[in-house]
Amino acid sequence: MDAGKESQVGETIRVETRGNYAVVTLNRPDKLNSFNDAMHLELRAALETLGSDETCRAILLTGAGRGFCAGQDLGDRDPSKMDGPPDLGETIEAFYSPLVRQIRALKKPIVCAVNGVAAGAGANIALACDIVLAAESAKFIQAFANLGLVPDAGGTWRLTRLLGEARAKGLALTAEPLPAATAAEWGLIWKAVPDDTLMEDATAMVEAFGNGPTAGYALTKQAIQAASTNDLDTQLDLERDLQRQAGRTPDYAEGVAAFLEKRAPKFTGRSE
Repeated sequence: MDAGKESQVGETIRVETRGNYAVVTLNRPDKLNSFNDAMHLELRAALETLGSDETCRAILLTGAGRGFCAGQDLGDRDPSKMDGPPDLGETIEAFYSPLVRQIRALKKPIVCAVNGVAAGAGANIALACDIVLAAESAKFIQAFANLGLVPDAGGTWRLTRLLGEARAKGLALTAEPLPAATAAEWGLIWKAVPDDTLMEDATAMVEAFGNGPTAGYALTKQAIQAASTNDLDTQLDLERDLQRQAGRTPDYAEGVAAFLEKRAPKFTGRSE
């Protein structure tokens, strides 16, 4: 494995490039990696750079220290320190919604390794990623009810579609912590794994994606993300159109050749 080249992006995000993939770490461990404005901007800048870098074909997102992310840094949104109540809708519009849209639009896989608590918007940012691996000790908490707030960062959309109305309301209204194993059993995340193998498992997955058919992965993401709002006829047409694109990539030709020659494929990730 490439030993990697680490570069600091601002003060709140750590980025390590490892050959054809990158590890992005939320780096405010003293605040349980809660979001302030700087971390939003630095994370989005890092994802934009990695998203446009053709040598980076997969991304691993995780948190420094004992947790993944505790959501919004409430010290930055404390009404007692303001002239009037904050406009939290503006916070969502300026920061959380653009981040969720950016993660979903990335044309390469993004895996989230949840290494501890993922609370509030931190939970929903994790769930926006393509694949979520969580340490068995990790918990997902829709903590908004404890503050009189509404789940944001796509939480109400994702919980309802993945879990159904009953479980979505239960988690959102009670703010009850959801253990990683239960989250996996319910289909909210991909897998819960032992704490001591989380980063090893996540890194192996991202490394494999980094060697995979990146263009095909991007088209697969597009199709699956459209499926929740498309009817069957529309989805069948979309599959046809995307498969047409996939069939024209060098990776399809390489995959067929490798299959027929009984060898491992050597994908380039290129769309043309």
